[in-house]
Amino acid sequence: MKLYDYSGASNPRRVRIFIAEKKIDIETLQVDLPSGQQFSEEYRKINPYCVVPTLLLDDGTPLGEVPVICRYLEEIYPDPPLIGRTAEERAIVGMWERRIELDGYFSVVDATRNSNSNLKGHALAGPDSYQQIPELAERGKKRTLRFFEDLDGYLQKQAYAAGDHFSMADITAIVAIDLAKKRLDIEPDTKLKALHRWYEEVSARPSMKA
Repeated sequence: MKLYDYSGASNPRRVRIFIAEKKIDIETLQVDLPSGQQFSEEYRKINPYCVVPTLLLDDGTPLGEVPVICRYLEEIYPDPPLIGRTAEERAIVGMWERRIELDGYFSVVDATRNSNSNLKGHALAGPDSYQQIPELAERGKKRTLRFFEDLDGYLQKQAYAAGDHFSMADITAIVAIDLAKKRLDIEPDTKLKALHRWYEEVSARPSMKA
């Protein structure tokens, strides 16, 4: 297998952390997003949506979309489980991960893509051109702050984002927070003690360096 990646992008980082937690050895190829390599004819043949990551299977089948890539890897490398061992566990992790993706990760991405000067004309990832909308950036920032508060509330009741065990939900959550800190200069308020407790613990995991 080969993973088409870009070290500076947040979506591929979710997959890299997942791979690191599983201790899987996968060849990684960098797609130079700043230079527009994702729009090249060569890469379009692999992923016509012109985004990363893409996992290229041994038979040449390309898999796009972070949740799909991670579900596939979980199937063939079940230990340690990051999506759940049972149907109920998989449903719970999937529910929390989806909530975190919609309310947190996408909010940060919305704010970033609609405010970063380097992304003018590319407010949405992909081959088509979309102009930035400043109002969406402001809404994204407000939703991000609300996400921090909601996540803190969850973490007052459970050790990790989806319950008692580290999972894909935690990966998406910490990537969202790190992206907000890096791109938006937004950090969780110090009063959100449960969130800070969780963040320090998860940040210390070796996989976070992936």
